[in-house]
Amino acid sequence: QVQLVESGGGSVQPGGSLRLSCVVSGIAFAQYAMIWYRQAPGQGRESVASITSFGPIKYADSVKGRFTISRDNAKSTGYLQINDLKPEDTAVYYCNVLDTIRSYWGQGTQVTVSS
Repeated sequence: QVQLVESGGGSVQPGGSLRLSCVVSGIAFAQYAMIWYRQAPGQGRESVASITSFGPIKYADSVKGRFTISRDNAKSTGYLQINDLKPEDTAVYYCNVLDTIRSYWGQGTQVTVSS
């Protein structure tokens, strides 16, 4: 059974940082790309960062310079480091792992940024 378990979300003040984790089990994680999405209240799901199985990384323009995606294939874990958090970063953050055929999602972790 494939499982993706996100953690690391929370409530922080503007300017703060969080590190989100996504632990993957049941698949050969190293063979999958990973994408972090977020969904703010009343809005659609937005891709914020992606990393392929062999490393190339992309970021949404809205998060460049503040978000860092990484992965540790030995631990079957992906990460999203979020710095200089802004109120508009408030959302549920999801990890998604996929190859050309399959796509799996985590349950999401809430990030709330407010003063």
